[in-house]
Amino acid sequence: PPTPAPRQTPTPTCSHVDNLFAFTPITTSTMSMSAFRRSAQRLSSVNWSATVFKGDPELSSMVAGFRAWTAQADAMAEKYSAPPGPIDFATAKSSVRDVALVDALESLYKSASPPAITYEWSSEEQAKKAELIKGAEAGLAFNQEMIDDTEKEIALLRTNRTTHDSSPVLMAEVYPDIAEEIEDEIENREWFKDTLNK
Repeated sequence: PPTPAPRQTPTPTCSHVDNLFAFTPITTSTMSMSAFRRSAQRLSSVNWSATVFKGDPELSSMVAGFRAWTAQADAMAEKYSAPPGPIDFATAKSSVRDVALVDALESLYKSASPPAITYEWSSEEQAKKAELIKGAEAGLAFNQEMIDDTEKEIALLRTNRTTHDSSPVLMAEVYPDIAEEIEDEIENREWFKDTLNK
């Protein structure tokens, strides 16, 4: 007669195992939590739809990736903000053949008391991140200033559009750099500067 196959003992599902190890408390220091809140406040005040983030494809891709990462971090922080619920060992026992294994896991769960894992954000790392944020804010302010100046210049050019009826005075007001160059050429008697090779 054929040899019967060895008996296989089902194991608890992944969700049971995940819940078993999810009871380890993880805490953060007050300093790190306050830093997280400050970072979140800075991110919430950033206008991600601003033109400065859309002008360069590489920058747009980096911004999109960063926003996706922050959204994932927020979702994980919300998910693990509270302790996990109790494990339903009764349901696990009814779904596996080896009940003794679940009993052993339940005994281990009830008797174990692992220490809390505390994460401390070092002052050196905080200083480095603060410098990075400071530099990014300075660069953002500079870019915003350039955008404001460019928008003013565009508005000026649109208002004083050059036509056949434009006077030299208006041309000088709209294009001061060209007007200054012309004055220098007249003063230096460079009559053929732009027409003949020296």
